[in-house]
Amino acid sequence: MTELESLLTYFELEVLEQNLFRGQSLDIGTGRIFGGQALAQSLKAAYLTTEGQEVHSLHAYFLREGDCNKPVVYEVERARDGRTFSNRRVTAIQNGRPILILACSFQRPESGFEHHKEMPDVPLPDQLTEKTLIPADAIKQLSPRMRRTLTTQGPFEFRFINDLDPFCDRPKLPIKRIWFKARGPLPDENDIHRTLLTFVSDFHLVSTATLPHGISYLDPQLQFASLDHAMWFHRPFRVDDWLLYDCDSPSASEARGFATGHVFNIKGELVASTAQQGLMRLWEEAKQ
Repeated sequence: MTELESLLTYFELEVLEQNLFRGQSLDIGTGRIFGGQALAQSLKAAYLTTEGQEVHSLHAYFLREGDCNKPVVYEVERARDGRTFSNRRVTAIQNGRPILILACSFQRPESGFEHHKEMPDVPLPDQLTEKTLIPADAIKQLSPRMRRTLTTQGPFEFRFINDLDPFCDRPKLPIKRIWFKARGPLPDENDIHRTLLTFVSDFHLVSTATLPHGISYLDPQLQFASLDHAMWFHRPFRVDDWLLYDCDSPSASEARGFATGHVFNIKGELVASTAQQGLMRLWEEAKQ
């Protein structure tokens, strides 16, 4: 089984009861549930209660750290079913307590006015090569878990436009641009592609807020955790085709970093947008 095929099995949720589902947890090497997993499984649970509609937006809050050694139960509330739009609220539960809450809206496909932001002028993926984000001489600084996370080929291929060494302490512009795609062909169902984009959108986004401050998101003195996540889906797309993730951080304040992202297909069309806020707190400052 490939890494991509293995990942897809985590979105095959077990039906426990009407509106109640259970998903297995994925350990990506951090020792806790990856936020993208909870987001994507919550969205998948909501999809299982709809028919003939596609998600167009979602808004989530991360409440507690999840245990990657235990499954997660997803409770779906059918807030509204309309002729065009339907709304769902999903609570991800572990050990009897919510670890994430998500609200999402679905819409029956329809046509309308069209315009979109232009894709930035960047090298195309075939002009770049896949390489590890971590320089070889810095790998030894990582814990075994993080070494596995950041140096192992996963279900997605990333090609970085910016050479961003996460250990570099020189302040940089708060911009990341990354081409990515799944490492194999996927079925045609839109829900699979939107669920997988939700999963992968949690990579690299809010860490953009650390770049102007000359501190690594891997620094053990930095308390760094996602607080919330939002997505808007604008057009159909395929995650097994190249997509550009254009991330920037317009603000950091009050121990929070904020980042936004735009996802473009290879033709330059804007297919999705994201926003995320994360806790950015130095332990030394927290103890004062």
